[in-house]
Amino acid sequence: MPADSRTAAREQATPTRNATGPVKRLRLPAKLRNRELFLLLIACAINAAAVVLVQLGALGHVDLTLVYLGAGLSALVLGMHIALRFVAPQADPFLLPIATLLTGIGIAEIYRIDIHYKDAGWDSAGVKQIVWSAIAIICAILVVVLIRNHRILQRYTYLFGFAALVLLLLPMLPGIGREIYGARVWIGIGPFSFQPGEIAKICLAIFFAGYLVQARDSLSMVGKKFLGMRFPRARDLGPILIVWLMSMAVIVFQRDLGTGLLIFGLFLVMLYVATARISWVILGLLLIVGGAVVASQVLPYVHDRFANWLTPFSQGVYDAQGGSFQLVQGLFGLAHGGLIGTGLGQGQPWITPVSQSDYIIASLGEELGLAGIFAIFALYLVFVARGLRIGFAGADDFGKLLAVGLSFTVALQCFIVIGGVTRVIPLTGLTTPFLAAGGSSLVANWIIVALLLRLSDTVRNQPRLVVS
Repeated sequence: MPADSRTAAREQATPTRNATGPVKRLRLPAKLRNRELFLLLIACAINAAAVVLVQLGALGHVDLTLVYLGAGLSALVLGMHIALRFVAPQADPFLLPIATLLTGIGIAEIYRIDIHYKDAGWDSAGVKQIVWSAIAIICAILVVVLIRNHRILQRYTYLFGFAALVLLLLPMLPGIGREIYGARVWIGIGPFSFQPGEIAKICLAIFFAGYLVQARDSLSMVGKKFLGMRFPRARDLGPILIVWLMSMAVIVFQRDLGTGLLIFGLFLVMLYVATARISWVILGLLLIVGGAVVASQVLPYVHDRFANWLTPFSQGVYDAQGGSFQLVQGLFGLAHGGLIGTGLGQGQPWITPVSQSDYIIASLGEELGLAGIFAIFALYLVFVARGLRIGFAGADDFGKLLAVGLSFTVALQCFIVIGGVTRVIPLTGLTTPFLAAGGSSLVANWIIVALLLRLSDTVRNQPRLVVS
């Protein structure tokens, strides 16, 4: 390399000082944001193509109305990309395109089911999903712009814990609490309904991260050894027992098995990451198994979920009220899709009850096939892996725990939902992140995207130790 070329490269990589004295840093190319823009354009193109293919397969012609609405969402996503260039230029370049692509695929499949029922306008779940997606993206932009440093959240650790408790209790209040499909997890004001538990899981992740940073020493260093593992003292079991009781209360009083499992699983994983003690995992699994056995014997709806899971093809279970009809139809839909699927707009996903929300995976599996479902799983895998990478690269303990907690929330929710649909575990009733119809879930998951973007920008900008 010529000497003058090396000098020019050195000058571009180092700060310069002008005549008056202040240091001026030369602006380097925004490689991460340029990569994000390229992936975003591909994601938006795939989403538009999915809507067009649904229309061609189900209608035989193209209606540009929904395409225009989708273009508005693409403009909002690009607006978030521009905001990141100014307020978080070093943020991870993969999270936003993955969330955009998953949201668009979900909208296309929901719209396909609307076509069968001839729903249009505000009566259609697809249009509502687009509106909620716009609200969710705007919320994500506000989070990225307003929260310039994630450590600010640590100051309000117990406030977030109190907010999570209030949000979980709201559906139990008379007047605003609503029971839908047997679960009392919704609040309603007029024609609008919202599931506060979705926002509560974010507040709990922040609370758990802040609390475990403070209590980590007492939870990890003290205890007696047994079978080569150090188990905690009885007095240190308080936090895990309180969270377990909270999860059981959600299952018993709100009849929401999925949220209860999500809350306890989130705390258990964050506790393990904070303490690095496998004994906590063993104790947590014992509590989960014990709670599941008791609930299956005492709570009728939990017993029915286990019966549907264990013997779904039994005629009595299949024909029973709240039986395995939905589960079996979902399995038949996945089988009908085969390896490459029937094609967007050419399947029959509406045969499965609640195919646009709880069973969106079965609907997509029928029309995209095993190959398409595996591609969606790969997107989730990359999303969670990037989130965990952000956590493990962080310098402060609060940021590490928060990134791991938020990433694991998405991973655990995917496992609970997809495992229930495919009969790996009993069905719980949670929604698939980004894909399923539901405004509260969309808003919560896009806020998770925004927080992970903020965390990743902080991690890349943190000072690094240089050893010469």
